[in-house]
Amino acid sequence: QVQLVESGGGLVQAGGSLRLSCAASGRTFYAVVWFRQAPGKEREFVAGTRWSGGITYYADFAKGRFTISRDNAKNTVYLKMNSLKPEDTAVYYCAADQAPVVSVNAAHYDYWGQGTQVTVSS
Repeated sequence: QVQLVESGGGLVQAGGSLRLSCAASGRTFYAVVWFRQAPGKEREFVAGTRWSGGITYYADFAKGRFTISRDNAKNTVYLKMNSLKPEDTAVYYCAADQAPVVSVNAAHYDYWGQGTQVTVSS
């Protein structure tokens, strides 16, 4: 059974940091990514990486503030978020797929976690 389990969300003040975790099990994936969805908005790509490493991708708003990394021994991908802003408030989702591409399109991904809420207060 394939599972992606996110953790690490919470309430933080603007300028603060959080580290999200995505623990994967049940299958070997090519790509693991983070999306987010704010109320009333579409789900948007945040960052992505290959399980094998070497390549990372970031949305423009995430560049310089967010870092995606992985621990293959723990089958876990992390999203470290620094300098958080109120507009970063959203539910953050981990997604994964076996196809050999890291896509920014949410429809590409077959496997999703349940999401973790990130709230940034001003």
